[in-house]
Parts: sequence; C-alpha cells; structure tokens
Amino acid sequence: MSEVSGVAEQTVRWGILATGQMAAAFTADLVDLPDAEVVAVASRAEEPARAFAERFGIPRAYGDWESLAHDPDVDVVYVASPHAAHRAAAGLCLEAGRNVLCEKPFTLNLRQARELVALAREHDRFLMEAMWMYCNPLVRRLKALVEDGAIGEVRTVQADFGLAGPFPPSHRLRDPHLGGGALLDLGVYPVAFAQLLLGEPSDVTARAVLSAEGVDLQTGALLSWDGGALAQLHCSITGSTATCASVTGSQGRIDVPSGFFHPERFVLRRHGREPEEFTADPADGPRTSLRHEALEVMRALRTGETESPLVPLEGTLAVMRTLDAVRERIGVRYPGEAGGPEAGQDREPALV
Repeated sequence: MSEVSGVAEQTVRWGILATGQMAAAFTADLVDLPDAEVVAVASRAEEPARAFAERFGIPRAYGDWESLAHDPDVDVVYVASPHAAHRAAAGLCLEAGRNVLCEKPFTLNLRQARELVALAREHDRFLMEAMWMYCNPLVRRLKALVEDGAIGEVRTVQADFGLAGPFPPSHRLRDPHLGGGALLDLGVYPVAFAQLLLGEPSDVTARAVLSAEGVDLQTGALLSWDGGALAQLHCSITGSTATCASVTGSQGRIDVPSGFFHPERFVLRRHGREPEEFTADPADGPRTSLRHEALEVMRALRTGETESPLVPLEGTLAVMRTLDAVRERIGVRYPGEAGGPEAGQDREPALV
C-alpha cells in the first residue's frame, strides 16, 4: 500500500471521465490489463455514461463529474474530455484527492497547466499528461540512442502532423470555444517530439493560416536552441501530411516513417556504416495501444511517485509554454484570452 497514492499493490482502480473516442480507446486497452480495474465512468449526462458502462462492463456510471471525483473506490481518474475542459475536470479530481492522468494537450494554455500542477502538489497527488508518445517503447529507444550520441550532436528535428479534412465550421476542430485549430490537437505532437530530444527552445518563430473563426488551419513553426539546433515543425487540418519525423545530428540521422508518435520502426543512419532498422516488439501490442501510458501510471502509483520520469510535469509545462508562444506569434486567442494565452479566464464549455 503506497502512502502517497493509497493504491493496492496488485490492482489499480480507474475512473474514466468522458465517454468519447479517446475514452473508449483507452478503456479498451485498460480492461485488457490484468492488474487494472475500471470501476466507474462519468459524463455530464447520465445516458452516455450508462451506455459507456454497459459497453465495457463498468459497474458504476455517473451523470456528473463530481460523483466520480469523490468516489473513494477510484485510485486514479483518466480525464478524456475535450481539452477546453481539462482544467475544470482535472482540477475537480485533484481537489477531491484523486490521482489524475489527463489527455493532451494538457490544458488550453500555460496558466491553466501551472494551476493543475500546483493543485497536484498541494494535495500530494499524482498527475501526468497522457503523452503516450513519451511512453512508447520504440520512441524511448530512439531517445536513448540520441542521448548516447549515436548521431552526434543534434542539429535539426523535422516533424509534421496533418489531417485532410475538410472540417466544417461547426466541428470541434474549428470551434474556438473548444480550443479548436491544428496546433493544440495535432501540433502538440511535433512540438513534444522536438522537446523530448532537445528540451525547451530559446526562441520560437511561427506563421499560420487562420480560419474565419480565428483558429489555425495550418501552422508552421521554427524552434531554435542556444546550442545551434533547429526544429522545423508543421501541423494542419487542411491536408493529410506524411506524419514523419527526422532527427539529424553531426554524425548521422534517424528517420521515423509515417506515424512518428507511435512508430512501427525507425532507421538509424550513421556516417560510414550500413543503415540499422529498429522495429517495435510485437509483445508490446499494436502501435495504436495506449497500454504503455497506463502501465507507467500504475507503476508510479505503486511506488508512491507523484509524477512520472517519462512524462515529467516540468516537461509538460515547457511544451505548453512553447504552444503559448506559437499562438502568440500567429495571433490565435480563445474566448477569455484577450490579454494573451496566459491571461485568459476559464470558460466552462458545454461538453458531454
């Protein structure tokens, strides 16, 4: 029994907050883990919560978030609401004494992210962003190779993520009240990938094409570091991109083909050597599996840790700081953010 988490050694009891696509994907992987038990689900309406509970065999369904947050049988809550509601949902759970795994992007802006981190530390609870890319075994192998100097000093990182669309103005990706746009939904991956390898940039430059609603349809960003490294990043909701990544160093390069944030393989090319291909272990499950982040949460809870070394809170804050900087450069403001991303006030979105 952990003094920090109150989690039993063998079984971790999960609550699921929200009932959308991400919640379903995570729960489907979670119920296959022998040491995880999904005990409750909550929505802002009782009907979708009941339907979700029946689908996955969950014993309790709540038509409000508060009941889940105060359920004493829940060890950790997975927050899968749209990101405009992350601050409210995760904050409610933390204040009620629950540990939290919160979907990415962590929040709308850095100010909200700092508030959640402060709440977790105040209540001595575990908090982690659900950046599944950081928990992926093959991505961890790539990071280790870079850190071990396999390609020398990193010079450039390139990464992109785009969806074809078109998305109508009524879609959540176009709705500023829901934190719409390419950057927060998709661009968080290229930014997080670059910062996984290089840390927080010293300078940010960005350009974007904005929709009539004021969200970014596509954004290009150039990040730079004092040591001379650059990252060229792109995201779009107007065209399906290759979703590839490449890391170039002074002594070689690593190429990650389509789906860089959950890769099946990558190729290490070192000067004077034959290319080396690294592939995912079939024992780790399908590339779309979210089990690795769930396993990391449960490992941390059992050891009494309040944050994960794979997805540290300072790293999450650093990515949010970069996303804020990009939005500042391209002129995207969400309702209540007239003074800039950090100055925005929370708006309670009408979400299920």
